[in-house]
Amino acid sequence: MMKKTHPLTDKKYFVPFLFVTSLFFLWGFARAILDVLNKHFQDVLNISITQSAYIQVMTYLGYFITALPAGIYINKYGYRKGVVTGLMMYATGAFLFVPGMRMGSFSVFLIALFVIGCGLTFLEVSANPYVTLLGPRPTGSSRLNMAQSFNGLGCVLAPLIVGQFLFATDDADVSIPYVVMGVFVVIAAIVFSFVSLPEIISSAPEKAPESGAKVTIMTILRKETMLYGFLALLAYEVSEICINSYFINFTTSLNWLSDVGASKILSFALILFMAGRFAGSWIMRYVPAERILMICASGCIVCMLAVLLNNRHVSLGALVLNYAFEAVMFPTIYSLALRNLSMAEIKCAGSILMMTPVGGCAFLLMGVIADTASFVIPFVLPLAGFVIVLTYALWLLHRCRGKDRGVPV
Repeated sequence: MMKKTHPLTDKKYFVPFLFVTSLFFLWGFARAILDVLNKHFQDVLNISITQSAYIQVMTYLGYFITALPAGIYINKYGYRKGVVTGLMMYATGAFLFVPGMRMGSFSVFLIALFVIGCGLTFLEVSANPYVTLLGPRPTGSSRLNMAQSFNGLGCVLAPLIVGQFLFATDDADVSIPYVVMGVFVVIAAIVFSFVSLPEIISSAPEKAPESGAKVTIMTILRKETMLYGFLALLAYEVSEICINSYFINFTTSLNWLSDVGASKILSFALILFMAGRFAGSWIMRYVPAERILMICASGCIVCMLAVLLNNRHVSLGALVLNYAFEAVMFPTIYSLALRNLSMAEIKCAGSILMMTPVGGCAFLLMGVIADTASFVIPFVLPLAGFVIVLTYALWLLHRCRGKDRGVPV
């Protein structure tokens, strides 16, 4: 059944929507560089896939550790200060690549990536829930998918630009792209220091939140939609980050592609990813988000099964196609998990949901399997993640049908 359409955003929020959407590009670029960095450090430092997986572990550990403190900070000081703080941490981590390069120390690089991960957490805890509030609630999923499309643009450009730079020569200076990135981020921080981001206040009366952050967190997690959404988002992050991180390793280890060729194909796959988010943003204005999530999760499962066939053309094609199906998952699950929460609860809930990128640490397990068993078997891990997402989508659809029939759910 077609949904009643609502505007994507209100006119009074159009300018804040544009400014905040620009942030999605910045963290998309930062996260996508990791997929190139992973293979680059293996080649330059002569380390295994398992060892290089600590790049993802340290970055996404930053999300897990910082998410709740970021939520508390933003709840106290507001979205704008949360964004500026995140940008400055992001820039600090980027500039730490200079001493890391001078010292030739993998440990310093890992510390720099941890700081960047902490900064990205502040940005995402600020921007993701904020975008869902910049307009009618029924278009929250559509609006977040639109904003996340610019995250996809950052993901496309990172392996294309940085991959070509790092894989062009054996002695490429890895600090250069990070310094350039750091300068842009500092400029963005200065701009946001003067931008007015209105705090969204509900027009409906709401109950005061229970005292104490711990009580508030437990209250939110007792809501089934939020709890199951958290688990589904964690499963999705395991799948998405593992696939992105393993893409170049997988295709080059089987001699299907060169390092440069793999970074180009990854960029093409991420173009599909970006297009999928734009398409999802438009379609969700007419089709329920839960149904789109179910279709896309089913498509990802089929793609992962095809990858496990270990046929060069079939597996590579399915791996690339998977990006189109997974594109809508993060913003859709995120916005559905926040559905029916009060304004007072959304900031806290947003920080809880931003702990889920810690699922990227699962790439360490993927690396162990690849180093000790097979280059293909690791895809069982993202397959399991997509099965969990499908289960969540089916549960949501079941709840919707129950409500339509007047059955308690």
